Amino acid sequence: MTDDTGEISGPTLLDMLDLEQLEVTLFRGTGAGGETTNRIFGGQVIAQALMAAYRTVEDRLCHSLHAYFIRPGDPSIPVIYEVDRARDGGSFTTRRVVAIQHGKQILNMAASFHSAEDGWEHQHPMPDVPGPDELIDRTAHAAANLDKLPKAVHAEALRKRPIELREVAPRDFIAPEPTSDVNHAWFRIPAAAGTSPMMQHVLLAYMTDISLLGSGLRPHGQTWFTGNVMGASLDHAIWFHGPINAENWHLYTMDAPFTGGARGFNRGAIYDRAGRLVASTAQEGLIRPRKPG
Repeated sequence: MTDDTGEISGPTLLDMLDLEQLEVTLFRGTGAGGETTNRIFGGQVIAQALMAAYRTVEDRLCHSLHAYFIRPGDPSIPVIYEVDRARDGGSFTTRRVVAIQHGKQILNMAASFHSAEDGWEHQHPMPDVPGPDELIDRTAHAAANLDKLPKAVHAEALRKRPIELREVAPRDFIAPEPTSDVNHAWFRIPAAAGTSPMMQHVLLAYMTDISLLGSGLRPHGQTWFTGNVMGASLDHAIWFHGPINAENWHLYTMDAPFTGGARGFNRGAIYDRAGRLVASTAQEGLIRPRKPG
């Protein structure tokens, strides 16, 4: 479990997602911390890009964003975010954000913001799965199966993270059986407590890149630890449907309708504990088989 500050290694989660304003539409964020240590976690770049866009928007919440990952991020240096004020309309605001390191783009993103309006409502029901109180945290699962993991990844597997994640059906790390592409995981973000609706969106954006890409590996009996897969997120989309309180448990239901051509297409639906659909996601990623040797 994580503590209430969202401590990772180095900056807290909230500090990591805060940005320094360099100019009116130019911001700087840290590359350190996050879910990965050898490169910047994709969710971190998306969340910081969304924060940069929010810094140029007043009184409107994001309803959708679409991002492309272009190059791996370098965690040893800051990331520069340049915001283009594409449009400020009567009901919708559009922003484009480019994330830059070493003089090159590592991500570009378009985000749309909408004034609150009333309208018809319906949603698909939340799946009936075991609740989080019946499941173990991902770090506890890793600790219980440490003997199955290469020693080189022990410290990484046990590292404290700011997202508490409990999979409904965790898999064997090294010798997983082929199974359904549908994957359910409960999560909560302690650092979200007491934050603004804007920050709730930013924190959720950070979280949505966790576990989603792995859905496409499930039918093929693979995980990121088998050594048979080269993987990377290629693009990422989020639709925000309603108010979020990410400090409370939410269910992330993921599936992968298609894999092929060394790519996997994945979808996600995020429900709060009451069964309200609060966000949806979609992502395509590289899942290239590694050649022997």
